[in-house]
Amino acid sequence: MNRLYELMAEYAMALDEDRLEDWVELFDEDCDYRIVTRENVEQGLPNVLMWCDNKNMLRDRVESYRNVNLYNPHYDRHVIGPLRFTDKKDSIFCFEAGYSLFQTSLEGESRLFSVGRYRVEARVEGNLAKLRSVTIIADTGLVPSLLATPI
Repeated sequence: MNRLYELMAEYAMALDEDRLEDWVELFDEDCDYRIVTRENVEQGLPNVLMWCDNKNMLRDRVESYRNVNLYNPHYDRHVIGPLRFTDKKDSIFCFEAGYSLFQTSLEGESRLFSVGRYRVEARVEGNLAKLRSVTIIADTGLVPSLLATPI
């Protein structure tokens, strides 16, 4: 279980330090990454704000972000709450954790960008842990600017 806490800490730090290429490497090849709203989850609606169903799509998303972010330079800071384990099957662990994502402009103004929870499936084999599925359930679909940033 410590490896899963380390995995999520690395997840946040890779994003916060703009090491997006390292962030992608935390995922399995056939991963699933999606951002949805709490309202859609509660109503059983299939709408997603962002969806990548494999690692290559995540790589493409990072490359696109590198081009888009020229117009919205900022620093990210992720705060992830304690992991609450919900299931375990063989080497697959399922857990949830709350998150807050703050963004700081180059001028030094900080604001809350997104808040919600992660729903995660991770595979642990020995000392290796990889993300199989990450669903970000954002409390609201209203974001202050373009949703290009991985959450």
